[in-house]
Amino acid sequence: MHLSIMPVVLALTIWLSVHRGTATVVEDFNHVERCKDSLYMGTPPRGVNDEKLNKICQRYADKPRFVTLYDPKKRIPVYSAYTFKKTEGDRRVDYPWMYEPQLAELDGNGNMMPFPTGYLHMKFEDSQAVLEDYSDVVLYERGHLNPDQHQSDPYDRAATYTLTNVVPEIREFNIGPWRQHEESIRVRLNNFCRGTAYIVTGVVTTGNMIRRNNQDRVAIPEDVWSAYCCTDYDRNSPHNVRIRFPTQAALAKNAKEGNTVHELPVQDLENFLKTRMDVDQNFQLFYDNCISPSPLPLYLHHTI
Repeated sequence: MHLSIMPVVLALTIWLSVHRGTATVVEDFNHVERCKDSLYMGTPPRGVNDEKLNKICQRYADKPRFVTLYDPKKRIPVYSAYTFKKTEGDRRVDYPWMYEPQLAELDGNGNMMPFPTGYLHMKFEDSQAVLEDYSDVVLYERGHLNPDQHQSDPYDRAATYTLTNVVPEIREFNIGPWRQHEESIRVRLNNFCRGTAYIVTGVVTTGNMIRRNNQDRVAIPEDVWSAYCCTDYDRNSPHNVRIRFPTQAALAKNAKEGNTVHELPVQDLENFLKTRMDVDQNFQLFYDNCISPSPLPLYLHHTI
């Protein structure tokens, strides 16, 4: 009897050690129900070398809200991908900051959790940023990649307040050019995107870190970028709007000065990121470049 269960015990032990070592939250965004809904055609950005990164299906209140590719060594997201929800862009509500338990342990139901008021076990600090990493850093704000003002449902908005969706952004950049960009995209998609808009927002890092207790803790992005895909848009919109559909990208320096947000074609952003990120030459943010389907000829709209 003991011999018969040994292979099972050994296999389970190996599985636990491997999965705890890699801290993989999900093996593939497509393997989790509704997780892939945050991605255009259910497909994450292609060509990212993600063997050492964590794929997080960001769950809140037992429901997937968006997805994040997370770097546990740098303790910041590489990108967050989400669907834009039409919203009035009202002021933020004071949601509690949360962390991702499954980056540190296998048990639990997969939901993000509010930070406890007491002691947080060291194993959580090993796998992700904690509030203390940002508490004494006056130069930086906690910058959302999936911003709450791009969401309408209160639960969707609350879910953006996880540190796995946050990077250190220079305060002047965060509350200035980048916030203005997020607002301009909100207005544009509100008014001219008729279908679902898919957004991917990420960062480029070069090695600078926030330090705490003489240890490198959180990577500081040098560049912040974003791109959206909306194939069902108002084709009667003004020309200066219409040329920014079905896709458009943005890129900016995370800096106190020289931090203007530049809009550019998605392919130009991809070419830039190929030189700055750990991606291969097949890198592509949206499946098939978010090719917009051609509108039906008028005669096909008529029924016999």
